[in-house]
Amino acid sequence: MKGALVAQSLADRARALVPRSLQAQMILLLGLLVLVQIGISGIIFGSLVAEILEDQIGRRALVVAEAVARNPVVVQGLRDLESGRPPQPDGPVQALAEQVRRAADGEYVVVCNAEGIRLSHPDSWKIGQHFVGGDEGPAVAEGRSYVSSAVGTLGPSLRGFAPVRDPDDPDHPDRVLGFVSVGYLLSDVDRIIVRHQLQPRVFIFMMALVGLLGAVIIAGRFKKAILGLEPREIASLFQERGAILETMREGVLAVDAGGNLRLANAAARRDLGLDRLGPESELVGRPVADLVAVPVLQQVLRDGQPVLDREVERGGVAFIVSVNPVRHQGEVVGAVASFRRKDELDRLARELSRVRDYSDLLRAQAHEHSNQLHTVAGLIQIGAADEALDLILNETADYQELVSLLNSAVPHTLLSGLIIGKANRASELKVQLEVDEGSSLRDVPAHVAPERLVTILGNLVDNALEAAVAGERQPRRVRLSMTDLGHDLILEVEDSGPGVPAERAAAIFERGVSSKSSAGHGVGLHLVRENLNALGGDITVGESELGGALFTAIIPKGDMTRVEENLQKPEADHG
Repeated sequence: MKGALVAQSLADRARALVPRSLQAQMILLLGLLVLVQIGISGIIFGSLVAEILEDQIGRRALVVAEAVARNPVVVQGLRDLESGRPPQPDGPVQALAEQVRRAADGEYVVVCNAEGIRLSHPDSWKIGQHFVGGDEGPAVAEGRSYVSSAVGTLGPSLRGFAPVRDPDDPDHPDRVLGFVSVGYLLSDVDRIIVRHQLQPRVFIFMMALVGLLGAVIIAGRFKKAILGLEPREIASLFQERGAILETMREGVLAVDAGGNLRLANAAARRDLGLDRLGPESELVGRPVADLVAVPVLQQVLRDGQPVLDREVERGGVAFIVSVNPVRHQGEVVGAVASFRRKDELDRLARELSRVRDYSDLLRAQAHEHSNQLHTVAGLIQIGAADEALDLILNETADYQELVSLLNSAVPHTLLSGLIIGKANRASELKVQLEVDEGSSLRDVPAHVAPERLVTILGNLVDNALEAAVAGERQPRRVRLSMTDLGHDLILEVEDSGPGVPAERAAAIFERGVSSKSSAGHGVGLHLVRENLNALGGDITVGESELGGALFTAIIPKGDMTRVEENLQKPEADHG
């Protein structure tokens, strides 16, 4: 148990030493990798240098030994020893051996007879004694030259052996008289090797510094490439991105430059029917054209230009699609598309329209009733009770007349409520809103949603009221006429405003085009035309009998083929 606690403590300390920063970790790991590689390379290189130097020193000892073995002085000295003459410490063989030793920078040059009796040695008192080491056998018995390593009287040494033959013996030309041993102490050999390894070690140290500098540069560039984020931050962002995409009500598709699917969130898989083709892991990497037909994706990848709010149809369901290219260093490397069901947007637009109309109605009624109450209160205070009663009856009669007309001509409460609200708004603006007594909007086909009529009629009336207020003609008037006779629904809205020049008649239906300089305009007439196109209808602009503009909206009752064709038209085709 105690051992486990100690091991755990050591492990905790080791983890504490590891830096938390990704850049520091990369520098540490790359630095260790460089040091290990250079260390292994240095060991291998040092071993090769040691082997080469050791081989060269051995060869030098062998060459020197063979040269000494062929010297006549050595041959004559061995003959003399063989004839019984004892070796002399100051003899010619000793003098020659010492001369050669100093010239070759060796530790010793020893000449021995076949029995191993020395004729030379750096320590002259050892002359006449037996050779020490036991590795001289092959030189005497086999008569060959070689390099050996053994321990002699001077210590461990690397030595070369060469046999000495008598060239003047005609009967035995290969007879071995003795041998010559030239030695270098291993300690001296090691010092030579270390000296020759010093310069490579300097190069290895410089390589290590360059490697560490490279590790710092690589780690810094990598850190910059990932925007300075740490791995845990990247993981957290990835998880957050996944959670956000999966909880979005909009469908999101992402493709690479080749048009291959990279991402599809839950809404996209559900609305586009991708769930039937398999899980997302099996769909990623496949060409998106094989999974779902979205031509605007290929268009954006090809042109590099975003496409916004394009209406497309898929499986009988209309979607509003926006596609933006993904760029890296100026090149398109992919695209991201978002899908929104058009019916959801229409529902939100209807709700917003209802709230806005209701708000306008309440505001206009409150303002108008406030004025009327002040007037009635004033008349009562001055004793004009009969005039106050007449005012109340007249206001009630006008309102009841409009309500009665709408109840008979426009049974749709959504439309009649809209018109009443606009009438109150007109009263607030001091504009006379007239509804043609012959108006009729009873025969509305089922495919014509009342919400679309509200959008069309509401924006036309709003536009007419603003034009009447901006005009100079008095009284300010707006006239509304609705007809459901024949094969079409016809809505006419005219005003007493300044009118619309012929050259601007087509442009006023573009998004953002308006005669008003303030922001927020240029949308109403665009929505009118969009809804008319969706219903297969059309709109014209002409001159009104009131002096201003006359807008005529025509909606076919039964031409469903045209309706379906217009539902499939992208927004770009609408002008």
